[in-house]
Order: sequence, then C-alpha cells, then structure tokens
Amino acid sequence: MKYALVTGGSRGLGRAICIKLAQQGIPVIINYQSNANAAEEVKDIIVNNGGIAELLPFNVSDKNSVDEALEKWETEHADDYISILVNNAGIREDNLMIFMQDEQWDNVLKVSLYGSFYVTRRLLKNMLSKRYGRIINITSLSGIKGLPGQTNYSAAKAGIIGATKALAQEVAPRKVTVNAVAPGFISTDMTKELDEETLKKLVPMGRFGKPEEVASLVSFLASEESSYITGEVISINGGLYT
Repeated sequence: MKYALVTGGSRGLGRAICIKLAQQGIPVIINYQSNANAAEEVKDIIVNNGGIAELLPFNVSDKNSVDEALEKWETEHADDYISILVNNAGIREDNLMIFMQDEQWDNVLKVSLYGSFYVTRRLLKNMLSKRYGRIINITSLSGIKGLPGQTNYSAAKAGIIGATKALAQEVAPRKVTVNAVAPGFISTDMTKELDEETLKKLVPMGRFGKPEEVASLVSFLASEESSYITGEVISINGGLYT
C-alpha cells in the first residue's frame, strides 16, 4: 500500500492537506512533534469519513528522531511504502536581523530546511527503487520575495526552493517528482497574529487564502495526473506577488 506522510500535520496547512489527501483515498501518516490532541483530532476526522490515518510523532529537526520513527514504521509496514511526502513542518521566529538571536536563526532553519532534508533523504531510497514518488515542499512567498523581519524564515524557505529544483533533476529519471508550493497569506495559526484587515488590502483578490485551497494544489501535485510537472515552485497568493 502507498502512503502519504505529511510533516507538521496536526494544524493549519498540514491538517488541511492530511484531510484532502485522505479524501482522495490515500492512507495518510500524520506527523507531529508535541500536539497529540490536535493530531488525534485530524485522525478522527479522516477515519470518521472512511479514510485511513496513522499518527507518527517525531521531531523533524532531529536526525535521530526522524530515522528512528521512520525505521520503526517501515518495520511495521513491511509490504507498504511512503510514496508521497509533504514537507510542511515549519516555524516562525520573526525579528529584525540586527536584533535576531542565534537561537531564532537556528531554530527556524533546523525545522524548515534541515527537517525537509532529513525526512526526504530517509524516504528517497524506496521511492527510487519503486520508481515512483511525489515530494511536495511547502515553501512561502517569503522565500521568493523576502519579507522584512523574516531573514531566518526567508532564508529557510528560499533554501527549500533551491533544494527542490536540484533534487527534481536528480530523481526525475526514476519517475519521482519534486515540487514546491509557495503560499502567500493563508488564514492559519501561523498568521493569526497578523493584521489581516490591513494586509488583505495588499492582495489583489482582497482576502487571505484558505488552507483548503493550498491543500487542493498539494493534492494535485501528489496525484498521478501531475507526472510531467517537476522542479516547479507554484505560488498561491491571490495575486499578491506575480
């Protein structure tokens, strides 16, 4: 059986992506680090609607945690493999660079950039040997445009874009696609402290996006219909940056 793994799947975009993939009949592995209650809630929604979901807690920024969790899963699922990976886990610790602490820089890069590397590297072998895989990296408008107060976040997300383009060329002969999705302002926990009334005036569509809209794009990139799309960075931002 082919599974999808969504990192940071308990809230926000990850939650919406897990639910959308399950609606497409894909068994979903919901990764989370600490919010077990939120992860259980996502699992219950999926199962109650006839889908298949499992929980897999690990810290994406800790290589040993990643390897141990995925090795355990693979041992328990000897006849299955993870054919779809959505690298969604990420955090923000905004500050102007002149005031930014080492920990703020390190924490953001470790979760977003290092985390996507650790998880992707661990799962690539099976995708390549099976000659099929879908890797979708959630980046950001911040990684394309850069945003003040987010040099750490912009650096991490821009790094993911570069890695997406390079890896796509490495694995394309084995029918593994690698793409990135770059949301703009989306109504999630990560943007709840922003001044939505002011910021939405900057968006040509006049509103923040919905997590479900991002999830629909991810779902397409995870499908067989997207087999000739790879190395792309697809923006979903209501026309804010085109």
